[in-house]
Amino acid sequence: MSAATASTSTGAPPAPGDIAARARRFTIYEWGTQRVDPLEIVRGKGVYLYGSDGREYLDLNSLSMSMNIGHGDERVVRAVADQMTELACASPFMATPARADVGEMLAAVTPAGLTKAFFTNGGTDANEAAVRTARLVTGRRKILTRRRSYHGGSLGSLAASGDPRRWPVESGVTDVVRIPDPYAYRRALPGEDDAAFLARHLAELEEIVELEGPHTIAALLVEPITGSNGIIVPPDGWLAGLRALCDRYGILLVFDEVMSGFGRTGRWFACDHEGVAPDIMTVAKGITSGYVPLGACLLSDDVATAIDDLPFGSGLTYNAHVAALAAARAHLEIYRSDGLIENSATVGAHLLAGLRALAARHPSVGDVRGRGLFTVLELVHDPVTKVELFPLVGPTSPVADQVRAALVDAGVLASMRGPFLFANPPLIITTAQVDGALTALDAALTIADTATSAAGAAPPPHSTLPHPAPWRTR
Repeated sequence: MSAATASTSTGAPPAPGDIAARARRFTIYEWGTQRVDPLEIVRGKGVYLYGSDGREYLDLNSLSMSMNIGHGDERVVRAVADQMTELACASPFMATPARADVGEMLAAVTPAGLTKAFFTNGGTDANEAAVRTARLVTGRRKILTRRRSYHGGSLGSLAASGDPRRWPVESGVTDVVRIPDPYAYRRALPGEDDAAFLARHLAELEEIVELEGPHTIAALLVEPITGSNGIIVPPDGWLAGLRALCDRYGILLVFDEVMSGFGRTGRWFACDHEGVAPDIMTVAKGITSGYVPLGACLLSDDVATAIDDLPFGSGLTYNAHVAALAAARAHLEIYRSDGLIENSATVGAHLLAGLRALAARHPSVGDVRGRGLFTVLELVHDPVTKVELFPLVGPTSPVADQVRAALVDAGVLASMRGPFLFANPPLIITTAQVDGALTALDAALTIADTATSAAGAAPPPHSTLPHPAPWRTR
């Protein structure tokens, strides 16, 4: 019996909307209010998801920028099933073939010197482990992170993020120092080229380090290419500049490649575009495409040696889970056998060219950025002032809702967060499928254009959040 025809507790097939109604009644949805109308999804195959009504949707955001190899790959399903038949679970203190295999396979594809993997349940706890390890090794407390960043949803990882989602849980005093982003679209001075912008930006970072006190800073934690906060692609030389800065002051360099890793940018990892190796690197998402949750905190030889005789302060019951590692082993083989890294680069270039063509036709598109199949349109009210068309935080714009609805009606599931309209499909996508998505985006952007200065619309209100009322009244 398929999920689409599965019976309810009464034995009758679910009526349209029943799955969503029960999910709303008995479960909590993340990152927002519970006034949600979730899409009922019952099946996935390739680049497509299928609704309970049989409708087909192109998954243009790879779920949460994670479904790299596509939905329903039988090779992964079989690998997990075979593993669970043989050994369904093991203690994280044990050695298993899957653990040894994946550790060795990761060492072969990650930047030079990253030879030790600590397996976690996802990217959030991988970043937590990275921060704990940096503090353990250096004896320092402060962590430098980008203003526009996201490192996970747990208390520690969220506090280390620049993302506004941290606001409700952020403590008043932290050991996190935020640094500016290499966001040339919004931060470059008039007439400033990439080289001049980069030099000014790196000088600003060095001043922050000196004023904070290098002896207090354990690590610089960055996404080499920002993910959910706008896919900010830095100018060439930025990662090398960070490496030199950290080396100069004895600070550990940590790359969060949770979103950008495993071929998403057309290379194994985003840092490979500059050939810069960090001291610690975190991965998740594409390591298993979410078939089974898994993350990893990868340590350089020097860091791994430093903790040999120190109690390692990280661990969870389900770390190094054999089912997840079986999925990762299958994935690492598929990336190579199916040429997915190369396809990401080739089809990504086609996608980026198509998005730039859309930008030339639509006044709502202020900037197009990306590498490989990691791309975004930044939507603006006016191309001169660069006022965001839809604020990142605050009340939802009715026009934004119309843009989302138009894409769903066209059979495309895209993610739009504030002014950022993402296009991050599975790495198996073809140019023909990209062209279909571009057609849907073209129609949706026509709706977005109605909210711009070109259409005579007033600028959107400044990003605000309503003052929260007490959750309980007497």
